[in-house]
Amino acid sequence: MKRNIGSLLALYPMPVTVIGAMNGEKPTWTLVAHVGIIGHDRILVSLASSHFINGMIRKDRKLSVSLVSEEMLPKVDVSGSVSGAREDKSELFAWEPGENGTPVITDAPLTMECTVVDTYETEGFESFICTIDSTYVEEDCIDSNGKPDYHSMKPVLFQFPSYEYLKTGDVLGKCLSFKEKDQ
Repeated sequence: MKRNIGSLLALYPMPVTVIGAMNGEKPTWTLVAHVGIIGHDRILVSLASSHFINGMIRKDRKLSVSLVSEEMLPKVDVSGSVSGAREDKSELFAWEPGENGTPVITDAPLTMECTVVDTYETEGFESFICTIDSTYVEEDCIDSNGKPDYHSMKPVLFQFPSYEYLKTGDVLGKCLSFKEKDQ
């Protein structure tokens, strides 16, 4: 029997990402797990309105979204626990500028450069709706079809409300293949 536990955001786990934006000539970074797909050509990045990085994103209308590997996690955790308004986080990650000028983390297995096309505001949050301009993937994380290989990438996941990082797991089956097994 199910029990109603109230109005609880329970769509977890989510991929851990690092959002990057330029603060003048230097990058700034923050950890974000509230990201989503809103179509085949748009993503959403939701940040608390008080985040320092939001001002840079609003100004330039550009950001980068990097998936996080387990090896990156110590620095990623710091990026989410320190405010860019109080500390310079520009040297937290080695980076290079992407084609549209956003900072691309050198050690990230995958980074998307994005342009903000709309902003959706809710109480205490700014959600940036973005198009994807470029996607950079480490060579050893690309499959034989030229697509990202999440088996080798092993992106880190985050679950709320326990505030835990999780490893990606085993493959249960191919999508849309279970209907054949039931017949």
